[in-house]
Amino acid sequence: AYIIPSSRSNSASNQTNLLNSLTYTNQRMDTITSTTMYKPSFHDHPLFLSPRFVFSYCYGCKTRGTIYGGYYCNDPNCYAWFFHKKCAEAPLQINHPSHPQHLLLLTKQLGVGVCELCGESIHTPFYSCSTCEFKVNLNCGMKPPPSGIEHPLCHDHPLVLLKEGKKFFRCEVCKKFFYTTPYLCHECNLYFHLDCVNLSKEVNHPCHSNHPIKLFASENLMGDAEKICFSCEKQSEKLLYHCPTCNFSICLVCTRNPPPLVIDHTRTHVHPLTLLSRTMSFTCDVCGEDGKGGPYVCLQCAFLTHGECIDLPRIISINRHEHRISFTPHLGAGYSKCGVCRKSLNQYHGAYSCSVCQKYATHCRCALRNDLWDHVDLEGIPNHDAEYIAPFKKVGDDLIIHFSHEKHPLKFYKKNKILYDKWLQCEACMYPFVFESIYGCEECRFFLHDRCANLPTKKKIAFSRKPHSLEVTNKVVTACRECRVLFDGFNYTFHGDWRVDVHCGSLCEPFIHDGHLHPLYFYKRWGSSCVACEDILHGRYMMCCDACGFDLCLYCASLPTKMWHKNDDHPITLHCGVKLSEKSCCEICERELDQCKWFYTCFDCGVTFHTRCVRGEFSRLKPEKLIFYEEKEFEVIEEGGQLNSLIYESMNA
Repeated sequence: AYIIPSSRSNSASNQTNLLNSLTYTNQRMDTITSTTMYKPSFHDHPLFLSPRFVFSYCYGCKTRGTIYGGYYCNDPNCYAWFFHKKCAEAPLQINHPSHPQHLLLLTKQLGVGVCELCGESIHTPFYSCSTCEFKVNLNCGMKPPPSGIEHPLCHDHPLVLLKEGKKFFRCEVCKKFFYTTPYLCHECNLYFHLDCVNLSKEVNHPCHSNHPIKLFASENLMGDAEKICFSCEKQSEKLLYHCPTCNFSICLVCTRNPPPLVIDHTRTHVHPLTLLSRTMSFTCDVCGEDGKGGPYVCLQCAFLTHGECIDLPRIISINRHEHRISFTPHLGAGYSKCGVCRKSLNQYHGAYSCSVCQKYATHCRCALRNDLWDHVDLEGIPNHDAEYIAPFKKVGDDLIIHFSHEKHPLKFYKKNKILYDKWLQCEACMYPFVFESIYGCEECRFFLHDRCANLPTKKKIAFSRKPHSLEVTNKVVTACRECRVLFDGFNYTFHGDWRVDVHCGSLCEPFIHDGHLHPLYFYKRWGSSCVACEDILHGRYMMCCDACGFDLCLYCASLPTKMWHKNDDHPITLHCGVKLSEKSCCEICERELDQCKWFYTCFDCGVTFHTRCVRGEFSRLKPEKLIFYEEKEFEVIEEGGQLNSLIYESMNA
């Protein structure tokens, strides 16, 4: 159990130091609109001030926690999304006690070396001396940690700040493990986290002015004592401040950076909103979801809201829907289920809805999920979603010039009427043709499925917040970032990174598959088994059924339902989960089929095939082609209709 440090004669001065060290925000925030803009010297884009509550990483001081009333970047190509207000407004130059001979200037260039105070690596932005080599990180520049503490609040002996750099240690106060620069007690050989050094056992806090709040170990709070922070609604794992009289609790992060007591933001509500500093169950009038914490209230209107629902973005784009969606404070009738979680929507509360698809709407929290939304408010930004860049130009009757093959036109063949060669392979998806319509250049032996020729040149994919562009894979092949299969042909990529093959990139929800009765949706699974191949996946997306325990990996979800194979004179069909009347063996490997898995069969001949045997382990590569993979050259070899062999040739040979 954690033992609270005993008080000393200098506890009054220590408490004063602690209160000075806590950065309290103004108790009333002025009206903030989207036009409140600030351009810091260390960031390339303007930042916008908002009372929005976010649990995020500050790209100024590089710390993670709840940010109240900070700045956010609205540039779609920027990943530095949120900043503490004090970090964004850091002064351009400072007088620093550790370097009094020169001014330190705020620097945005890439830092090299370590901070002169804490010993950690320098990261942008930081303060540096233009004359000397003296550099300190942003936090150490604005609020330098003392090199030693003679009378710490958390320990009986003096502590010194180690300057050897980062160290993996367990903090003696909060019992958490850290990899950072600690304070050390040489006498006891104990380590202390920087944020815990000045923790007082008792604090007067603006969010609970009735009584002082005391430091407790969470495990020492017994019975129905509240262990959830009233502000961020997160449960503290180790330490928290608690008032035993009022059963009021607040985490350490919100103690240091408390929420404002009053927020005046007319876009959220016409009257000022006051923080109700107690933990209570309520239904938010903005998002319609239940909360258990301290809401902001308007007594005049009986209006309650989560702090994070103040100043929600007005227009956003998510990767699960084709069009932009807009926030509406009252959804109204006509919507049944959320387009993301498929749960019921409440017509009397706020939601995001699509003006193009009249029945599409989502819960606020679903739309603003980190894996769906790119953190950009599109209000006032021109809508380019409707812009369509065709992948080809028509140059005549049944003739096109495709961006992937501009030297010759491609001719349209309806229902694959090239009877002299039924083993053609699509250059986009690498799958063979059956009876589909295709485009082809007979001179170059270049062919595309009709659907592959019409693949959009830019689209949203479910695995990324950013739109991806269609590209042709060159000689350097990679494994698809989702299904992990080596692929040639076309791929979807964002700025040349995070490549996804066209099979995974073309999947969308709801996904309808002949092998299952219900629609399937994207879920990230840990330890789930695919119903088709029985592979167990960890931390990867699968197509899943909300109605039953049906999980399908992306590779199996994109298997062709019908295809040709060189071991059979007829097209073979994908058999999905229905057992045959008798045992059967794979025609290629001659091993017995596990009929719990999916397999291919020929209804004319009665022969069966494993799905992996039909095309081999390298089914999405083109045979007899030289490729580069992980800086080595390979030749793809076809054996008996399978792509199972890669012949390696050294690049330096």
